[in-house]
Amino acid sequence: MRSTFHPEVLRPAALRPGDKVGVVAPASGFRREDFTAGCATLRRLGYEVVYSPSIFERSLYFAGSAERRAQELHQMFAHPEVQAILCARGGYGCNYLLPQLDLKLIRDHPKIFAGCSDVTSLLTYLLDAVGLVTFHAPMVAGDFARSDGYDQAAWLAATSSTDDFEHRFSREEVQPLREGVAHGVLYGGCLSLLCASLGTPYEICTEGKILFLEDRGEAPYRIDRMLIQLRLAGKFGGVRGIIFGEMIDCAPPAGQAYTLQEVILRALADLSVPVAIGLRSGHVSRGAITLAFGVNATLTVGDTVALRASAAVETPRQAVRAPGV
Repeated sequence: MRSTFHPEVLRPAALRPGDKVGVVAPASGFRREDFTAGCATLRRLGYEVVYSPSIFERSLYFAGSAERRAQELHQMFAHPEVQAILCARGGYGCNYLLPQLDLKLIRDHPKIFAGCSDVTSLLTYLLDAVGLVTFHAPMVAGDFARSDGYDQAAWLAATSSTDDFEHRFSREEVQPLREGVAHGVLYGGCLSLLCASLGTPYEICTEGKILFLEDRGEAPYRIDRMLIQLRLAGKFGGVRGIIFGEMIDCAPPAGQAYTLQEVILRALADLSVPVAIGLRSGHVSRGAITLAFGVNATLTVGDTVALRASAAVETPRQAVRAPGV
């Protein structure tokens, strides 16, 4: 089990039109037509897309061997012209890369690293072990491949703006479950992947965090079980607030009288922190919102919900180190 520690926060350089973005496949393979469509979207945003020919390799359900995937990731961090690294898709397999990561190489070449789903394992570990701000964001062969798949304003606010940014949501978008105001560091990702870290050297560090939790296709009792697992592991101690994702296909079976919201509130009954549900990031039906993990944030849950976050990137001249929280 990894003890809690707090490396200084390292914000990468802001992404600008004309910059090169490297695409990697650290987990499962993908459909080539989706990959092509996602790359086209990135080019329309003004980026130059680069990737290794080996990204199309396959081994069982992986995008090639763990060695290939780790080498690809390291090459993109070391590449002097690549400004950001975007994942092609999640699926399964990022856990194989964790023991192979060259943390010094990544620390010496801080860049935007973006993905979601299975990539949660890399997002949280790079933040916890290196201090690198990471981005819970659409993926190339996923939401970037769909015309309505991602929220462009949120992507640009997180990856290109050096100003603080705020998301305000109506009750129809994000539902308040427990009112309050929380100040902390934004952190989280796919709930099942966060639970899978427990008891490993890559265990998540949640103290002082505003947790974003999302998943898809999990029955409410399994959501309940994972939340209780985090509670029993002490991962809710010191948490400042919790906001859930859209939670697609996580509703109770037809004919059941309870709701997922009721399940969540019961599992979190011992926590006196603000709670909300419905933020579209990760597994979403449309318009995926990019979130920056590792930045100071304020979650306000009242009649409506707002999430304000500090700038996640620095000016392109040079990535600088900012004091940790």
